[in-house]
Amino acid sequence: MHLTVVSSLDSQCREAATTRLGRTHENSVVVLHDLLDGSLVLRRVYRGGQLFERETTVLEHGCLSCTVRLDVVPTAERLAACGFDHVVLGLPPGVAAGMAVAELRRGLSRPAEIDNAVLAIDPADLDDHIWDRHTLYESGFTSMPQDERTSGEFLIGEFGQVDTVMVHPGLGAVLTGDPREGAEPWLLGLELLGQLAPHAHAVGAADEFRPGCFDDAEAAARNRPGVVRVPLNQAPGPFRTVLHRTGRPLHPGRFRDALPQLAIGTHWLRGRLWIASAPTRRIAVQGIGPRVWLESTGNWVADSAEAGLGKGPAGKAGSDVDAFLDWHPHHGDRGTVLAVTGRSEDIDPAEIRELLDGCQLTEAETGLRRLGRPPGTQRRPLSRNTQQKEKYHEGQEFAACPQEDPRRADRAPARAYLRH
Repeated sequence: MHLTVVSSLDSQCREAATTRLGRTHENSVVVLHDLLDGSLVLRRVYRGGQLFERETTVLEHGCLSCTVRLDVVPTAERLAACGFDHVVLGLPPGVAAGMAVAELRRGLSRPAEIDNAVLAIDPADLDDHIWDRHTLYESGFTSMPQDERTSGEFLIGEFGQVDTVMVHPGLGAVLTGDPREGAEPWLLGLELLGQLAPHAHAVGAADEFRPGCFDDAEAAARNRPGVVRVPLNQAPGPFRTVLHRTGRPLHPGRFRDALPQLAIGTHWLRGRLWIASAPTRRIAVQGIGPRVWLESTGNWVADSAEAGLGKGPAGKAGSDVDAFLDWHPHHGDRGTVLAVTGRSEDIDPAEIRELLDGCQLTEAETGLRRLGRPPGTQRRPLSRNTQQKEKYHEGQEFAACPQEDPRRADRAPARAYLRH
């Protein structure tokens, strides 16, 4: 059995993508699931473009994961038993493709090949989605009040998971009769898509679709917190990605002060940090539109038991390719790697390098650290303009930083927080 998983926030984009994907195999069937209010799951099954099954089910605990586990997976199992060679699964809006793939792997009783994980979007809406401060529930994408993800967080996660992005005018364009394809917002969205998902094959109505591109291991590697993937081609355009690395630990106080300047106006900030006040901890940083946060991802490979036995990165190469590729004879995989994506006029490579280099420990501070006195570990008060709470965990120091895009006065300031 072959499966193709389609995620989206827009029902019109999803249906256009699944209809096309249903024609890639001769014996295909398309399934569309929607989670409605009151824990009601609507399931529609199409073959050859014709609806031949429409059912509703009420779940006792209606949520996105329950919908996948209790309806999407059993439906795929049943359709495979009916003899269909290829099942296209159009997931409910807001359901992550990675979660669906994991549930299919666990729940199916027969072997299944995941041909593709596809995200269906209207590129003209991409910039607004990244900067939208509302949650998926507040925007009407999901029926779960506890879903606190923004549309930008959902899409960035999907960009890391999928191998293909299918572009199609969304529901708003259809309702208003807006001919978006080829217009400036559409073309700008495609340019931004190339920066946010450089690995993915962007497929429009006239483009060729490449089946069989999904790779579980690659998707998992791209989605690991702190991992950085950037476009190979950095030709001049409306958007750019700047990558910078530093080889010495960062002073926590100076990084705290620099983070608002690094994040302001950026669509996507991501990377991993070597902080002097938590030298053995690999800290991931991510900023998506108006939200910025840090999270600890565990110890560096250089501080693992394998490294202590002199095995270097080899013992972890399978789970952390970046550690293997970035290994340094002196400090191993420790180091700061930061990528910033945004509009070309808002992203200054020299300024980013200067800010990040200025956060590194000086020679004198490095000497103090060798004496067992990590610099910058004294608690610093929050500025008057910072409304979030400062959190410390296992020697880590981080203060919330407000981020506001000066071009978007209507957007809410950033919320920065530490995830455990």
